[in-house]
Amino acid sequence: MTAQLTRRLLSLGFAASLLALAGCATAPDVRVSVDRSADFSKYKTFAFTSPLGTDRGGYQSIVSQHLKAATQREMEARGMRLDTSAPQLLVNFNGSLTDKLRMTTMPAPAMGVGYYGYRGGMYGVGSQYFDQTTVTPYKEGTLNIDVVDAAAKQLVWEGVVTDSVTQKDLDNLQAALDAAVAAAFAKYPIPAPAKAK
Repeated sequence: MTAQLTRRLLSLGFAASLLALAGCATAPDVRVSVDRSADFSKYKTFAFTSPLGTDRGGYQSIVSQHLKAATQREMEARGMRLDTSAPQLLVNFNGSLTDKLRMTTMPAPAMGVGYYGYRGGMYGVGSQYFDQTTVTPYKEGTLNIDVVDAAAKQLVWEGVVTDSVTQKDLDNLQAALDAAVAAAFAKYPIPAPAKAK
């Protein structure tokens, strides 16, 4: 295999790896836990716990307001209605934002370096490679949505959404939270009816 062909294949592999990483970064990680003994079709009303896990120091946070609005839309789309006097389900939230480091190691050609260093790229004894590691800081957000059977005081569904959070997400918090809530409820036991086109 010639050195030029080796470099070309390495470049294609590097590009494919970047595309794979970019594809992974677009969708949040959504995990759910469901109480299999719960009959979700019997639940017709819901309300929010007070205080919510996302409230702060005796007042309702802006995050809580956005989460409540998004969750109300999702619950109502599934035929339930908000009832603060005698709800069958109670909804609670918790969220966290954590600083993380992402390490990526990729092979890179060592061009222009001789085996002992004195050849200076004029000739070599074969292809030379080294691992190049890049460390990138990022923020990771995790949203928990708890749905509790109010009478039994028992958690019947939990949705956990984890994703990287960009400055764009922080600048447009409502849209980011709406998307996270929608991603969680996409795995709710009662699906929302399909939207008419």
